[in-house]
Amino acid sequence: MKRTTLTQFLIEQQRKEQALPAQLRLLIEIVARACKAISHTVNKGALGGYLGSLGTENVQGEVQKKLDVLANEILIEANEWGGHLAAMASEEMDTIHRIPNRYPKGEYLLVYDPIDGSSNIDVDLSVGTIFSVLHAPEDSSGRDVREEDFLQPGTRQVAAGYAIYGPQTLLVLSVGTGVFEFTLDREMGSWVMSDERLTVPEGQKEFAINMSNYRHWAPPMRRYVDECLAGKNGPRGVNFNMRWTGSMVADIHRILKRGGVFMYPWDDRKPDMPGKLRLMYEANPMGYLMEQAGGMAVAGHERILDVAPSKLHQRVSVIMGSRDEVEVIAAYHRDAASSQQTA
Repeated sequence: MKRTTLTQFLIEQQRKEQALPAQLRLLIEIVARACKAISHTVNKGALGGYLGSLGTENVQGEVQKKLDVLANEILIEANEWGGHLAAMASEEMDTIHRIPNRYPKGEYLLVYDPIDGSSNIDVDLSVGTIFSVLHAPEDSSGRDVREEDFLQPGTRQVAAGYAIYGPQTLLVLSVGTGVFEFTLDREMGSWVMSDERLTVPEGQKEFAINMSNYRHWAPPMRRYVDECLAGKNGPRGVNFNMRWTGSMVADIHRILKRGGVFMYPWDDRKPDMPGKLRLMYEANPMGYLMEQAGGMAVAGHERILDVAPSKLHQRVSVIMGSRDEVEVIAAYHRDAASSQQTA
Protein backbone atom coordinates (compact mmCIF):
# COMPACT_ATOMS: atom_id res chain seq x y z
CA MET A 1 0.00 0.00 0.00
CA LYS A 2 1.37 3.40 -0.97
CA ARG A 3 1.79 5.70 1.98
CA THR A 4 1.53 9.47 1.87
CA THR A 5 4.36 11.41 3.47
CA LEU A 6 3.91 14.81 5.08
CA THR A 7 5.74 16.47 2.18
CA GLN A 8 3.45 14.81 -0.38
CA PHE A 9 0.38 15.78 1.63
CA LEU A 10 1.45 19.42 1.87
CA ILE A 11 2.23 19.63 -1.84
CA GLU A 12 -1.21 18.18 -2.62
CA GLN A 13 -2.81 20.73 -0.30
CA GLN A 14 -0.92 23.45 -2.15
CA ARG A 15 -1.63 22.23 -5.68
CA LYS A 16 -5.04 20.54 -5.55
CA GLU A 17 -6.78 22.12 -2.59
CA GLN A 18 -5.06 25.50 -2.97
CA ALA A 19 -5.23 25.57 0.82
CA LEU A 20 -1.78 26.95 1.51
CA PRO A 21 0.88 28.94 -0.33
CA ALA A 22 4.40 27.61 -0.82
CA GLN A 23 5.85 29.73 1.99
CA LEU A 24 3.42 28.25 4.53
CA ARG A 25 4.11 24.73 3.25
CA LEU A 26 7.83 25.17 3.78
CA LEU A 27 7.27 26.68 7.23
CA ILE A 28 5.23 23.65 8.33
CA GLU A 29 7.93 21.31 7.04
CA ILE A 30 10.56 23.17 9.08
CA VAL A 31 8.42 22.96 12.23
CA ALA A 32 7.92 19.24 11.58
CA ARG A 33 11.69 18.71 11.25
CA ALA A 34 12.23 20.56 14.53
CA CYS A 35 9.68 18.25 16.18
CA LYS A 36 11.70 15.26 14.95
CA ALA A 37 14.77 16.70 16.66
CA ILE A 38 12.81 17.32 19.86
CA SER A 39 11.47 13.75 19.73
CA HIS A 40 15.02 12.41 19.51
CA THR A 41 16.01 14.52 22.51
CA VAL A 42 12.98 13.38 24.54
CA ASN A 43 13.78 9.74 23.75
CA LYS A 44 17.34 10.07 25.04
CA GLY A 45 16.12 11.34 28.40
CA ALA A 46 18.60 10.84 31.21
CA LEU A 47 21.18 9.43 28.77
CA GLY A 48 21.41 12.86 27.18
CA GLY A 49 21.30 14.72 30.49
CA TYR A 50 17.98 16.32 29.59
CA LEU A 51 15.91 15.42 32.66
CA GLY A 52 15.35 17.64 35.68
CA SER A 53 14.87 21.36 36.25
CA LEU A 54 17.12 24.31 35.49
CA GLY A 55 16.13 26.18 38.64
CA THR A 56 14.90 29.14 36.56
CA GLU A 57 11.37 30.37 35.98
CA ASN A 58 9.61 31.36 32.76
CA VAL A 59 7.44 34.44 32.35
CA GLN A 60 4.52 32.52 33.87
CA GLY A 61 6.48 31.97 37.08
CA GLU A 62 6.79 28.23 36.41
CA VAL A 63 10.01 26.33 37.03
CA GLN A 64 11.62 25.50 33.70
CA LYS A 65 12.65 21.97 32.85
CA LYS A 66 15.89 21.48 30.92
CA LEU A 67 13.88 20.11 28.05
CA ASP A 68 11.60 23.19 27.98
CA VAL A 69 14.57 25.43 27.25
CA LEU A 70 16.29 23.03 24.85
CA ALA A 71 13.13 22.45 22.80
CA ASN A 72 12.59 26.20 22.63
CA GLU A 73 16.12 26.66 21.27
CA ILE A 74 15.61 23.87 18.71
CA LEU A 75 12.49 25.60 17.35
CA ILE A 76 14.19 29.00 17.20
CA GLU A 77 17.29 27.70 15.41
CA ALA A 78 15.21 25.69 12.94
CA ASN A 79 12.91 28.57 12.01
CA GLU A 80 15.10 31.69 12.15
CA TRP A 81 16.83 31.38 8.81
CA GLY A 82 14.14 29.93 6.53
CA GLY A 83 12.71 33.23 5.29
CA HIS A 84 9.12 32.27 6.11
CA LEU A 85 8.68 34.05 9.44
CA ALA A 86 8.55 37.64 10.60
CA ALA A 87 8.73 36.67 14.28
CA MET A 88 8.04 33.93 16.84
CA ALA A 89 6.47 33.80 20.28
CA SER A 90 6.94 31.01 22.80
CA GLU A 91 5.49 30.15 26.19
CA GLU A 92 9.09 30.00 27.43
CA MET A 93 10.06 33.54 26.32
CA ASP A 94 9.08 36.81 27.98
CA THR A 95 8.37 38.55 24.70
CA ILE A 96 8.52 37.90 20.95
CA HIS A 97 11.61 36.76 19.06
CA ARG A 98 12.10 38.78 15.88
CA ILE A 99 13.90 37.27 12.91
CA PRO A 100 17.46 38.68 12.93
CA ASN A 101 18.29 41.20 10.20
CA ARG A 102 20.87 38.85 8.66
CA TYR A 103 18.02 36.56 7.54
CA PRO A 104 15.15 37.27 5.12
CA LYS A 105 11.81 38.04 6.76
CA GLY A 106 8.63 36.20 5.79
CA GLU A 107 4.93 36.91 6.13
CA TYR A 108 3.99 34.56 8.98
CA LEU A 109 4.08 34.52 12.78
CA LEU A 110 4.76 31.30 14.68
CA VAL A 111 3.37 30.77 18.18
CA TYR A 112 4.28 27.65 20.14
CA ASP A 113 4.58 25.76 23.40
CA PRO A 114 7.87 23.86 22.97
CA ILE A 115 7.08 21.19 25.58
CA ASP A 116 3.52 20.80 26.80
CA GLY A 117 3.11 18.66 29.91
CA SER A 118 6.74 19.07 30.95
CA SER A 119 5.95 17.94 34.51
CA ASN A 120 5.61 14.45 32.96
CA ILE A 121 9.12 14.38 31.47
CA ASP A 122 10.94 12.93 34.45
CA VAL A 123 8.43 10.07 34.88
CA ASP A 124 8.37 9.08 31.18
CA LEU A 125 4.77 10.04 30.36
CA SER A 126 3.70 11.61 27.08
CA VAL A 127 4.60 15.22 26.35
CA GLY A 128 4.28 17.25 23.18
CA THR A 129 4.83 20.42 21.17
CA ILE A 130 1.93 22.71 20.20
CA PHE A 131 2.13 25.30 17.43
CA SER A 132 0.00 27.88 15.64
CA VAL A 133 0.62 29.98 12.53
CA LEU A 134 -0.78 33.49 11.93
CA HIS A 135 -0.34 36.04 9.16
CA ALA A 136 1.84 38.99 10.05
CA PRO A 137 -0.08 42.25 9.53
CA GLU A 138 0.37 43.66 6.04
CA ASP A 139 1.90 46.89 7.33
CA SER A 140 4.62 45.00 9.26
CA SER A 141 6.81 44.46 6.18
CA GLY A 142 8.32 47.93 6.50
CA ARG A 143 8.85 47.94 10.28
CA ASP A 144 9.81 45.73 13.18
CA VAL A 145 7.16 43.26 14.25
CA ARG A 146 5.56 44.23 17.56
CA GLU A 147 4.02 42.12 20.31
CA GLU A 148 0.57 43.44 19.50
CA ASP A 149 0.87 42.00 15.97
CA PHE A 150 0.44 38.57 17.55
CA LEU A 151 -2.77 39.52 19.37
CA GLN A 152 -5.15 37.99 16.85
CA PRO A 153 -8.18 35.83 17.67
CA GLY A 154 -7.95 32.10 16.96
CA THR A 155 -10.20 32.51 13.92
CA ARG A 156 -7.22 34.14 12.19
CA GLN A 157 -5.02 31.04 12.40
CA VAL A 158 -3.93 29.64 9.05
CA ALA A 159 -2.51 26.39 10.44
CA ALA A 160 -2.13 24.65 13.77
CA GLY A 161 -0.90 21.34 15.08
CA TYR A 162 0.94 19.40 17.71
CA ALA A 163 3.52 16.66 17.99
CA ILE A 164 3.06 14.04 20.69
CA TYR A 165 6.09 12.16 21.99
CA GLY A 166 4.62 8.91 23.27
CA PRO A 167 4.87 5.22 22.34
CA GLN A 168 4.85 6.55 18.78
CA THR A 169 5.85 10.06 17.77
CA LEU A 170 2.86 11.62 16.03
CA LEU A 171 2.21 14.91 14.25
CA VAL A 172 -1.40 16.11 14.10
CA LEU A 173 -2.00 18.98 11.71
CA SER A 174 -4.65 21.15 10.10
CA VAL A 175 -4.30 23.78 7.40
CA GLY A 176 -8.04 24.42 7.33
CA THR A 177 -9.09 21.33 5.34
CA GLY A 178 -9.60 18.88 8.20
CA VAL A 179 -7.28 17.21 10.70
CA PHE A 180 -4.59 14.75 9.62
CA GLU A 181 -2.28 12.51 11.64
CA PHE A 182 1.26 11.52 10.69
CA THR A 183 3.51 8.96 12.40
CA LEU A 184 7.27 9.37 12.47
CA ASP A 185 8.91 6.46 10.64
CA ARG A 186 12.27 6.43 12.38
CA GLU A 187 13.83 4.02 9.87
CA MET A 188 13.00 6.30 6.94
CA GLY A 189 13.20 9.54 8.93
CA SER A 190 9.92 10.78 7.47
CA TRP A 191 6.41 11.60 8.65
CA VAL A 192 3.89 9.17 7.14
CA MET A 193 0.12 9.71 7.18
CA SER A 194 -1.53 7.28 9.60
CA ASP A 195 -5.03 8.77 9.87
CA GLU A 196 -6.90 11.34 7.82
CA ARG A 197 -9.84 13.68 8.30
CA LEU A 198 -10.14 12.92 11.99
CA THR A 199 -13.64 13.41 13.37
CA VAL A 200 -14.30 13.65 17.11
CA PRO A 201 -16.69 10.78 17.96
CA GLU A 202 -19.99 11.77 19.56
CA GLY A 203 -21.63 9.88 22.40
CA GLN A 204 -18.43 8.83 24.18
CA LYS A 205 -19.05 9.39 27.89
CA GLU A 206 -15.56 10.20 29.03
CA PHE A 207 -14.14 13.35 30.59
CA ALA A 208 -10.65 14.59 31.38
CA ILE A 209 -10.19 16.98 34.30
CA ASN A 210 -8.00 17.41 37.39
CA MET A 211 -10.51 16.35 40.06
CA SER A 212 -8.27 17.57 42.89
CA ASN A 213 -9.40 21.12 42.04
CA TYR A 214 -13.13 20.34 42.35
CA ARG A 215 -13.69 22.54 45.42
CA HIS A 216 -12.35 25.58 43.54
CA TRP A 217 -14.59 25.39 40.45
CA ALA A 218 -17.58 27.54 39.62
CA PRO A 219 -21.07 26.01 40.13
CA PRO A 220 -21.68 25.19 36.41
CA MET A 221 -18.50 23.13 36.31
CA ARG A 222 -19.29 21.28 39.53
CA ARG A 223 -22.83 20.67 38.27
CA TYR A 224 -21.57 18.97 35.12
CA VAL A 225 -18.98 16.83 36.92
CA ASP A 226 -21.48 15.86 39.65
CA GLU A 227 -23.83 14.60 36.95
CA CYS A 228 -21.01 12.61 35.34
CA LEU A 229 -20.07 11.05 38.69
CA ALA A 230 -23.70 10.17 39.45
CA GLY A 231 -23.54 7.78 36.51
CA LYS A 232 -26.45 5.65 35.41
CA ASN A 233 -28.59 6.62 38.38
CA GLY A 234 -28.01 10.36 37.85
CA PRO A 235 -29.69 12.88 35.54
CA ARG A 236 -27.52 11.89 32.56
CA GLY A 237 -28.55 8.24 32.89
CA VAL A 238 -25.19 6.82 31.81
CA ASN A 239 -21.87 5.89 33.40
CA PHE A 240 -18.91 8.12 32.60
CA ASN A 241 -15.20 7.31 32.63
CA MET A 242 -12.56 9.81 33.74
CA ARG A 243 -9.00 10.13 32.38
CA TRP A 244 -6.32 12.70 33.22
CA THR A 245 -2.64 12.67 32.26
CA GLY A 246 -1.48 16.19 33.14
CA SER A 247 -0.46 16.70 29.50
CA MET A 248 -2.92 18.63 27.34
CA VAL A 249 -1.47 17.12 24.17
CA ALA A 250 -2.04 13.57 25.40
CA ASP A 251 -5.58 14.24 26.64
CA ILE A 252 -6.63 16.16 23.54
CA HIS A 253 -5.19 13.48 21.25
CA ARG A 254 -7.21 10.81 23.04
CA ILE A 255 -10.38 12.89 22.69
CA LEU A 256 -9.76 13.60 18.99
CA LYS A 257 -9.46 9.86 18.40
CA ARG A 258 -11.93 8.49 20.93
CA GLY A 259 -14.33 11.28 21.90
CA GLY A 260 -15.20 12.87 25.23
CA VAL A 261 -14.42 16.26 26.72
CA PHE A 262 -11.29 17.95 28.13
CA MET A 263 -11.73 20.63 30.81
CA TYR A 264 -9.34 23.02 32.49
CA PRO A 265 -11.77 25.59 33.93
CA TRP A 266 -11.51 28.79 35.95
CA ASP A 267 -11.07 28.29 39.67
CA ASP A 268 -11.31 30.59 42.68
CA ARG A 269 -7.70 30.30 43.86
CA LYS A 270 -6.86 33.15 41.48
CA PRO A 271 -10.31 34.63 40.81
CA ASP A 272 -9.01 37.45 38.59
CA MET A 273 -7.30 34.98 36.26
CA PRO A 274 -9.73 33.67 33.58
CA GLY A 275 -8.07 30.22 33.55
CA LYS A 276 -4.80 28.31 33.70
CA LEU A 277 -4.02 27.45 30.09
CA ARG A 278 -2.57 29.96 27.62
CA LEU A 279 -4.86 31.29 24.94
CA MET A 280 -2.20 31.81 22.26
CA TYR A 281 0.02 28.77 22.84
CA GLU A 282 -2.48 26.09 23.86
CA ALA A 283 -6.19 26.96 23.68
CA ASN A 284 -6.26 28.54 20.21
CA PRO A 285 -4.30 25.87 18.31
CA MET A 286 -6.10 23.04 20.09
CA GLY A 287 -9.45 24.76 19.62
CA TYR A 288 -8.71 25.15 15.91
CA LEU A 289 -7.92 21.45 15.58
CA MET A 290 -10.99 20.47 17.61
CA GLU A 291 -13.32 22.53 15.42
CA GLN A 292 -11.66 21.24 12.24
CA ALA A 293 -12.46 17.73 13.51
CA GLY A 294 -16.13 18.60 14.10
CA GLY A 295 -15.79 19.20 17.83
CA MET A 296 -16.34 22.30 19.91
CA ALA A 297 -14.12 24.52 22.08
CA VAL A 298 -15.40 27.10 24.57
CA ALA A 299 -14.20 29.21 27.46
CA GLY A 300 -17.30 28.81 29.63
CA HIS A 301 -19.97 29.74 27.10
CA GLU A 302 -17.82 31.82 24.73
CA ARG A 303 -16.17 30.21 21.70
CA ILE A 304 -12.41 30.09 22.35
CA LEU A 305 -11.48 31.10 18.80
CA ASP A 306 -13.53 34.30 19.21
CA VAL A 307 -11.65 35.47 22.30
CA ALA A 308 -9.78 38.70 21.49
CA PRO A 309 -6.29 38.49 23.04
CA SER A 310 -5.12 41.51 25.02
CA LYS A 311 -1.67 40.20 25.93
CA LEU A 312 0.77 37.61 24.68
CA HIS A 313 0.63 35.27 27.68
CA GLN A 314 -3.11 35.61 28.32
CA ARG A 315 -4.81 32.70 30.05
CA VAL A 316 -8.26 31.29 29.46
CA SER A 317 -10.69 28.66 30.70
CA VAL A 318 -10.72 25.66 28.36
CA ILE A 319 -13.53 23.20 27.64
CA MET A 320 -13.26 21.26 24.37
CA GLY A 321 -14.13 17.95 22.80
CA SER A 322 -17.23 16.20 21.46
CA ARG A 323 -19.83 18.75 20.49
CA ASP A 324 -22.67 17.05 22.39
CA GLU A 325 -20.87 17.21 25.73
CA VAL A 326 -19.36 20.67 25.29
CA GLU A 327 -22.80 22.06 24.43
CA VAL A 328 -24.15 20.73 27.75
CA ILE A 329 -21.38 22.47 29.71
CA ALA A 330 -21.76 25.70 27.74
CA ALA A 331 -25.51 25.67 28.47
CA TYR A 332 -24.82 25.33 32.20
CA HIS A 333 -22.53 28.36 32.03
CA ARG A 334 -25.17 30.35 30.12
CA ASP A 335 -27.79 29.42 32.73
CA ALA A 336 -25.51 30.59 35.52
CA ALA A 337 -24.72 33.88 33.75
CA SER A 338 -28.42 34.49 33.10
CA SER A 339 -29.30 33.82 36.76
CA GLN A 340 -26.68 36.34 37.90
CA GLN A 341 -28.05 38.98 35.58
CA THR A 342 -31.63 38.55 36.81
CA ALA A 343 -30.69 38.27 40.50
